[in-house]
Amino acid sequence: MGLTSHKMLALTVLIAVVVMGGTVWLWPRLARKTWQAVIGRIGALLVTQLAVLSALGLVANNYFAFYSSWDDLLGTGDTGPVVIHNKADASGRLLVETIGHASVKGGGAMGREPGQSGEIRKVRIDGAVSRLSTEGYVYLPPQYFQPEYAHKQFPAVIVSTGFPGIAENLITRFNYPGAALKLLQEGRMQPTVMVLMRPSPALPQDTECEDIPNGPQSDTYFTKDVPAAIQASFRVSSDPQAWAFMGNSTGGYCALKLAMRHPDVFPTAVALSAYYDAADDPTTGDLFGGSKQRRDEANLIWRLKNLPQPNVSLLLAGTKKGDGDYRRETEAFVDAARSPMNVSYSMLENGGHNFETWSALLPSSLEWLSQHLRVPNPTA
Repeated sequence: MGLTSHKMLALTVLIAVVVMGGTVWLWPRLARKTWQAVIGRIGALLVTQLAVLSALGLVANNYFAFYSSWDDLLGTGDTGPVVIHNKADASGRLLVETIGHASVKGGGAMGREPGQSGEIRKVRIDGAVSRLSTEGYVYLPPQYFQPEYAHKQFPAVIVSTGFPGIAENLITRFNYPGAALKLLQEGRMQPTVMVLMRPSPALPQDTECEDIPNGPQSDTYFTKDVPAAIQASFRVSSDPQAWAFMGNSTGGYCALKLAMRHPDVFPTAVALSAYYDAADDPTTGDLFGGSKQRRDEANLIWRLKNLPQPNVSLLLAGTKKGDGDYRRETEAFVDAARSPMNVSYSMLENGGHNFETWSALLPSSLEWLSQHLRVPNPTA
């Protein structure tokens, strides 16, 4: 049974209930003062706690989608660099491989026809330069399929979830396609192609969107490989003003960092509850090859204070209370920002580091994003 299957969850909950019931039933017999009874009580408590914690862990994992499979959880899957096998266009750029479809739900979805609600394609995006590969989703708005837009190029945004989340979260927990469609129908967002991804193309490692010395080149993957593959496969503009990066948590940190490092690729970025310095824990390993300079440059507030500020537009969205030091760190970032950087921010009064908070911030963030995307007129 799969890690996230309903059967696995039901079986684990059933085992927890049976173990708890058995412990209650046997407890009078274990109340003696013999050493065997003491060991029995300790064993019963440990087994009960293990069963209950396993059930709670599966409930939390199914809700937040931290791990999608046993391989994800145990780190036994083949998720490292792969040999490129996709087709290429005439210029040699790799094409995105479609491996499935998903329905657009909620929001303003009106029907199954792509020209009504758009289309979600499950894809694999291989990197010609980084040699990395990962799966994700591409949302094509309804206008993409309408005859009057047949020759139009669309703006595009790469959207990343947090670590160790999966791209599916962006559909099942956020519903980016449904939210974008509703805004589109209300005239608050222009038709935009969305590329929905996880933040690390080299799981189980958390790469923090870094080019790791002698390791995965995640910065290169997101700034060179993904845009090139999307441009070769879909009618999206190649002009940087038509591109943006957006994400929550780790994905938000990646959005800010990649925009600040590569304003010629992503001059616009949106960060929901982002942090401002690279994580350093067992999931990341040594991201910087022992280089203090590289470590400093991954600290976004350090970059603002010590490096030239890029010409980018950033939106920081989060909460004033309930998300640790987010407000204080965001205020420090905003205070350190100078022209030509343009920083906007929006904060809910209260909210945690969770999907409920990010979903509340999503509509206004997408509307802001759309106002900053520009597709140049080809005849101008």
